Amino acid sequence: MLGTGILRGLGALLAACLLAGCSPEPVNSPYAKGLEQANVMHTAFTQRSPKYLDPASSYSTDETPFTYSIYEPLYGYDYLARPYVLVPRAAASIDPPAYFDKDGRRLPADAPGQDVAVSVYDIRIKPGILFQPHPAFARDAEGGYAYWPIAPGQLVDKFGMDDFERTGTRELLADDYVYAFRRLASPRVVSPIYGVMAEHVVGMRDYGGRLKQVDQALRAQAEPDGAQGWLDLRKEGFEGVQAVDKHTLRIKVIGKYPQFKYWLAMTFTAPIPWEADRFYHQPGMAEHNLSLNTWPVGTGPYMLAESIVNRRHVLQRNPNFRGEPYPCRGEPGDRQAGLLDDCGKLTPFIDRIVFSLEKESVPLMGKFLQGYYDIPQADRGDYGVAMRVAAGDSEQKAALYQDHGLQLRSSTEAQLYYLGFNWLDPVLGGGDTPEQQEKNRKLRQAISIAFDWEQFVSIFQNDEAQVAYGPVPPGVPGYQDPPEGLNRQVYKLENGRAVRRSLDEARQLLREAGYPDGRSAQTGKPLILYFDSAGGMGSSAMLDWMRRQLAALNVQLEVRATDYNRFQDKMRNGSAQMYMWGWVADYPDAENFLFLLYGPNAKAANGGENASNYRNPEFDRLFEQMRFLDDGPEKEELVHKMVAIVQKDAPWMFGYFPKSGGAYQAWVGNAKPTQMVRNTLQYYRIDPALRAQKIKEWNAPLWWPLWLLAALFAAGGVAAWRVARRRDKAPALMGADFAERP
Repeated sequence: MLGTGILRGLGALLAACLLAGCSPEPVNSPYAKGLEQANVMHTAFTQRSPKYLDPASSYSTDETPFTYSIYEPLYGYDYLARPYVLVPRAAASIDPPAYFDKDGRRLPADAPGQDVAVSVYDIRIKPGILFQPHPAFARDAEGGYAYWPIAPGQLVDKFGMDDFERTGTRELLADDYVYAFRRLASPRVVSPIYGVMAEHVVGMRDYGGRLKQVDQALRAQAEPDGAQGWLDLRKEGFEGVQAVDKHTLRIKVIGKYPQFKYWLAMTFTAPIPWEADRFYHQPGMAEHNLSLNTWPVGTGPYMLAESIVNRRHVLQRNPNFRGEPYPCRGEPGDRQAGLLDDCGKLTPFIDRIVFSLEKESVPLMGKFLQGYYDIPQADRGDYGVAMRVAAGDSEQKAALYQDHGLQLRSSTEAQLYYLGFNWLDPVLGGGDTPEQQEKNRKLRQAISIAFDWEQFVSIFQNDEAQVAYGPVPPGVPGYQDPPEGLNRQVYKLENGRAVRRSLDEARQLLREAGYPDGRSAQTGKPLILYFDSAGGMGSSAMLDWMRRQLAALNVQLEVRATDYNRFQDKMRNGSAQMYMWGWVADYPDAENFLFLLYGPNAKAANGGENASNYRNPEFDRLFEQMRFLDDGPEKEELVHKMVAIVQKDAPWMFGYFPKSGGAYQAWVGNAKPTQMVRNTLQYYRIDPALRAQKIKEWNAPLWWPLWLLAALFAAGGVAAWRVARRRDKAPALMGADFAERP
C-alpha cells in the first residue's frame, strides 16, 4: 500500500510539473487572464485614497490625475508647447476682457492699468458638451428626477454610482460655471481658493458673508429629513459672475489683472451641476460615502467607474465625451521623440486607467520593472529623475533600464530654490546710506560668486536640476537662456559658455565691501554670517558644503537650526540673516515669481511672500507696470529689466530650477513630463500587444527547480519503495522458516 501511495504521489507531481511547464502565462501576474492585452493603463498610488475630488476643495497633487481628467475648466494648457501656452478646453476661445473705468465707461484695450476699474470677461462655452452619465440627472417615467427626493431605504445597497439603476445627462451650460463660483463662497465648502477669488472677483466677498447668514437660517429650520437644509445656490447670486445666455459666462474682475485667466485653467472653477449638489445633499448619502469628494460629476474625458478606498480606483472613458484633437505642434525634439505621431487624432486614447494601492516603494518598482505598471505613479514627477540618477550610479541598472526600453524623460519645471539675504539685516541687507548700500551689494555679489551652485547641483541634485541665473524659470515667458539671460555679476561668457567668476574676483569685491581677507577693515574682527535653517540640526552634508564655500573667502558661516515653527517666526519677524526657500508656480507667468521680490509684498512688514523683504523703487515701479500688461514683447522687455536689477542687487543667490521626470514603459506613447499640464492621462497611448509580449518575456517562469525537486522526490520515492518492499517480504520469510522446523 505504501509503495502504491508513493507512486501515485510521484505521478501527480510529475503531471503537475508537465502541466506547469506547458503553461505559456507568467505565474506571478496580478492581472486577470488576458487583461494585459486590453487597452487599460495600470499605475499606482502609495499614501491614501484621494481625499478631495470636489474641485472646489481639491488642491493636492495626488488628486489632480482624477480631477483634471474628470472635470473641464474653461481653459487648459497645450500639452506639448513650451513655454506653456493657454488653450481653450470647455471655452470656445480665449478672448481678451473689456475694460471699464470707475464711471462705467468702456476703455480702449491699451488703457493704462491704473485707469481700469473693472475687467469684464465674456467667455463663450462650446455648445453640445454633455455631462457624464450620472444618477443625479436620471428621470423617471413622469419626467421627474428619479432620485430626488430619495425614498427611505433606497440607499440600503448603494455605495457607488454603479449601484444606481438609472443614469442621465444634460448639456453643459454657463449656469454650471456660475454655480461653481458660488460654491467657492459657500460656508459648507472648504475651498483654499476662496480668499484669492474674493480679492479679485467683483462682489464675491460680500456674497460669502450673505451665504453664511442664509446657511444659518436654513440649518435652524431644517426638517428631520434634511431636505430643506440643502443650500440652493441658484436662488441668490452676485454681480461678479453671471450667465449672459446659455453658453456665455460673464466674470467681472476688480481692476486689471491679466493673470486671472490662469485661474480659469484650474479645476477650482470647473463646472458643477446643481443637480449633483442637490443629489449628494440628501439624507444618508454621507453615511454611504457618496459625495462630490468621492464620486465627482464632470464633462471631461474620463469618469470614475470604481472606487475602493485605500485599495483601487478606476477611471473609465466618459461615453459622452466629444473627443479633443491631439496637438500638432510642440517644442524642438518632440517630433523626433514621436510625440507628434498622433497629430489631430481624437483623445483620449486609453479606455481605462487603474490605480492600485502600493504602500511600499520596493514592490511598486518591482512590479514596474516586471511590466505590470505602465507608469509608477501618475501624480509623481520624480521617478524618472531618481531612475536616471540610479542608472548613472550603476552600470547594472543602466543596462537593465536600457534592455527594458524604459523611457526616462526629464524637464526643467517652473520651480525655484534660492538662498536669500534679509534686506533688513545691517550686514547683508539693503543699507541705510548710499555708501553702505554699495558695500553690502558687493558683499552679496562676492558671496554669490563663492557659492558654486554647479557643484551643488552635481552633488545634491545628481545633476537633475538647472542652475538659475535669475528668478524666472524656463517654460515661463520672459525667461532667457544665456548669453542674454546670463547673470553678469556672477558669470562671464567664455567661448559661448557661462563660466563662474573666479574667487580672486570675489575676494576683490570682499575688500571693496570693507572685509579684506574676510575681516572687518574697521575692527579687524572676522566676518561671521548666519544661516537659519528649519532642520533642527546644525550639521549635515549640505550645511558643511555651505561652510566650505564661504571658507574659501575666509568668511565663517554659523548655522542657527531651529524647528519649523521657530523658523517661521524668524521669517515673519525679519530676524533671519540668510535662509533657503523654494517656490512652485501656480501659473506660468513671470509675475508669479517676480512678486516674491516686490517691495509691498515684504513678509516682515506686510505678511507677504517677499521673504527677503527686498525693496528697490525701480524694480517696484517696473513690476507695477508689468503686472497690468498682457503677454507680448512689451511685457517681456520689462521682465528682462527687472531680472537685470535683481541680478545686480543680489537679494538672492538664485540657486537652481529642479527637474521633474517621468518613467514610462516602452509601450506608453505620447509621454512628456510636465508640472503645469495636469490632464496628461488624456494624451497617453498604450500598445497592449507589446506589453503582453514583454511581460511574458520578462516573467518567464524558471521551471528547472521544480523539475529538480521532482527528480529528487522521484529518486527518494523509488528508494523508499524498495525499503518498504523488503520490509513487506521479511515477515513472510520468517513465518515459512518457523513452520518447517520440527
